[in-house]
Amino acid sequence: MITLDNASVLITGGTGSFGKRFVDTVLRTYSPRKLIILSRDELKQHDMRQTFSPEKYPCLRYFIGDVRDPDRLIDAFRGVDYVVHAAALKQVPTAEYNPFEAVKTNVLGAQNVIRAAIRCYVRRVIALSTDKAANPINLYGATKLCSDKLFVAANAMSGEGGTTFSAVRYGNVFGSRGSVVPLFLSLRALGVIPITDPNMTRFSITLQRGVDFVLQGLEDMRGGEIFVPKLPSYRLMDLAKAVAPDARINVVGIRAGEKLHEVMVPCDEARRTLAFASRFVIQPDHSWWNSEDYLKGIGGKPCVPGFAYCSGTNDEWLSIEDLRALAAEVRVG
Repeated sequence: MITLDNASVLITGGTGSFGKRFVDTVLRTYSPRKLIILSRDELKQHDMRQTFSPEKYPCLRYFIGDVRDPDRLIDAFRGVDYVVHAAALKQVPTAEYNPFEAVKTNVLGAQNVIRAAIRCYVRRVIALSTDKAANPINLYGATKLCSDKLFVAANAMSGEGGTTFSAVRYGNVFGSRGSVVPLFLSLRALGVIPITDPNMTRFSITLQRGVDFVLQGLEDMRGGEIFVPKLPSYRLMDLAKAVAPDARINVVGIRAGEKLHEVMVPCDEARRTLAFASRFVIQPDHSWWNSEDYLKGIGGKPCVPGFAYCSGTNDEWLSIEDLRALAAEVRVG
């Protein structure tokens, strides 16, 4: 069992929505020796300081830096115990139009994080992945799949007793910036809601649940796992009815690189996936991984052949009333 009390913790991409909630949660729950926010946007750091100031929280450190810069990562990682890697270019259209830039941040940036962590003797690194990395059909998903592969394989690079690496995979955060919920809320006064496909489904996770899941993974990881939370699904049509029940629905068609249903455990990965009460654990497909020893140590039930964890075939669903309650907490703008 680990604790972040008296530990040095660093988060890349620390000024994003996840990073701010992560910092808030760690400050409320633990007493870290250092909590380092690494990001490349000085304005976002300035804005974040207004809420989380080093004067009020002496453990805080703000580092300007980019995961594309390996030398800066080594400067930042010295003396760090735990790294949460949240930095990414994650807008699907942006990645499609700027593919080289997406590769530099999401793939080469992951490689830089791995090398810096090993060189600086970081104890554990956990990386944020995405459902789009499972059977990817767009460049963003492909870069994150590559990133996942790098973090899993990094455990062989670090050697026994070295840095351990794992990842967490979940879908879009409900109501986050760029998600469909703020869009629907902003358009409901116009009386028309655009729907890509009436049959589309998505998993639902709150920002706090995402942060808690990452912290739990950081504690439980042995190195090489991909942790997937069990989440409720919702239908896009139900969300539209919850947010704007009187609006007219305009079906606009699925956009390039978009899936009808989210998949977080594809059937090809199910053969090495363990199911638990609240999550799945995808085990690494490497010779150095002892599946029998892992199963004995933590339990879990192997998934049946052909299983896939898909939002369209999920066992748990949010009702229109559930979605309305969640949407009421989302800010627009």
